[in-house]
Amino acid sequence: MDSLSASQLSGLKSEEIMDQIRQQLAIANAQLVIQKMTEKCFAKCISKPGSSLDNSEQKCVAMCMDRYMDSHSVVSTAYLNRLRQ
Repeated sequence: MDSLSASQLSGLKSEEIMDQIRQQLAIANAQLVIQKMTEKCFAKCISKPGSSLDNSEQKCVAMCMDRYMDSHSVVSTAYLNRLRQ
């Protein structure tokens, strides 16, 4: 009975570790998406870097980021659906 308890504890421990790994991977993925989005949108929208963004640059960056996130969501959903098949 003690060995059963030990194996159950070991199973719970490994499940907790796997959950932590999944969380860390999700955070790393989110950081990568934000980094790529920032690089692409600023390269597209900011022609002359300065101390502040003018209105057109602000709008361009906002719209670019919205489109990037929408596209990322569509691609991620399609990818997950293919993995499930």
